[in-house]
Amino acid sequence: MSDTATLINTGVTVAAIVVLIVRFRLNPVIALVLGSCYLGLSTGLGVGKTVEEITTGFGDVMAEIGLLIAFGVLIGAILRDLRAIERLVDKLLTVFGPRRIPYAMALTIATVLQSIFLDVLLVISGPLARGIGKRLGPRGVARMATALAIALECGIVFTVPGVGALALAGLLHVPLGKYLLFGLVVIIPTVTIAIAIMSVLFARGWWDPAKDEMADEAVAPEAPRGGPGTVAALDLRKPPALPVVFSPLLGALVLIATGAVAEMLEWSNPVVAFLSSPVVALLLGLVGTCLIGRRYMGQPAVESALGSGLRDSGQILLLNGVGGCLAAVLAAAGLGDILGKYFSANTWAPLLLVWLMAAVLHIAVGSVTISAITSAGLLAPIAPSLGLDPVLIALAAGAGSLFMVHLTSNTFWLLQSLLGQTTRGALKTVSVGVSVASVVALGPILALNLVL
Repeated sequence: MSDTATLINTGVTVAAIVVLIVRFRLNPVIALVLGSCYLGLSTGLGVGKTVEEITTGFGDVMAEIGLLIAFGVLIGAILRDLRAIERLVDKLLTVFGPRRIPYAMALTIATVLQSIFLDVLLVISGPLARGIGKRLGPRGVARMATALAIALECGIVFTVPGVGALALAGLLHVPLGKYLLFGLVVIIPTVTIAIAIMSVLFARGWWDPAKDEMADEAVAPEAPRGGPGTVAALDLRKPPALPVVFSPLLGALVLIATGAVAEMLEWSNPVVAFLSSPVVALLLGLVGTCLIGRRYMGQPAVESALGSGLRDSGQILLLNGVGGCLAAVLAAAGLGDILGKYFSANTWAPLLLVWLMAAVLHIAVGSVTISAITSAGLLAPIAPSLGLDPVLIALAAGAGSLFMVHLTSNTFWLLQSLLGQTTRGALKTVSVGVSVASVVALGPILALNLVL
């Protein structure tokens, strides 16, 4: 099949999935699998190969993040029934106030917390962000969902040790210290300005809670559920101090961060490697959280919380898995290679070219990291002839790779589920919000080009 036909069929597939979900309200799981089937058959993969890629894509995603999602959701379920999230929200609101919370939380996640594995960070911070959003009025969920999406995606490519940032720095031989410095110069104004722009849009009526948010019964509620040992236990016993409640979770995050630092320093220790792996660290955090819940709520209440967490995680796992189906079919169709043929280095506006290349690749393949690395890799051999500092090429590729996070992204579906958004709402907060950040990031990158 010709390259043009493949590109056209890909465009038809993505557009059809969006229409099926948003206009006809078809379940996203069904729409994504149908789109994957059409794309595989229309691009000549054949029946057998199409089915193989769909099932393999689902399995690969589950193997990578399935346990992480499950453990994170279960920890969140117990913390919710301990009223820990609610109490922490009160503290944050007291310290920062409603207007500044989205900015404070986003900048913290985008910079300080990037040593934490993305999916781990998201499943932990998602319920907290949703709890805060409920306190901020009718557009609160929109503001917090946008802030979280922008922070998570920007952190991957601009902040060391984000996985995209490490890959870009290594590919273009940029010292990590230099990348860290220039990445901070880019990410701080980018996150702040992008959130401000989206807040203005929401304030002018671009968010409809009735259509953009799921009903409370469709998502995990923030308040403790009724039943033996939950609210009654908290009424009868002294509630645990917040440091005690969060200590297992914080311990797990410290372990994960330790592993990231050890990897950066190229220091290897089998015990540290085992304990700092995200799956093991979160499992230990879950065990510790269960013990605390048992002490303050009683075992029946812990079992009830775990049961509700397992029910909540099912939808999240399915959505992420079928996103992997479509991504696998796109990769098998060779879309990344096809698009790479149409781009070459050009002395005219080279940073814009890098940004555009990464943006188009991301729309096609749905992976921030892959699109950034691919676009930067195509230009790496001729970077010296462009007369640009390699750190600028890396940052421009990272910025472009943020454009249009859409239906093939695991992050999209996690944010949609954990923040209680409809698919229409997630398209606004995630797809549009992160795209705004992608464009805004060009400003500080081009400004740096003037002084380097």
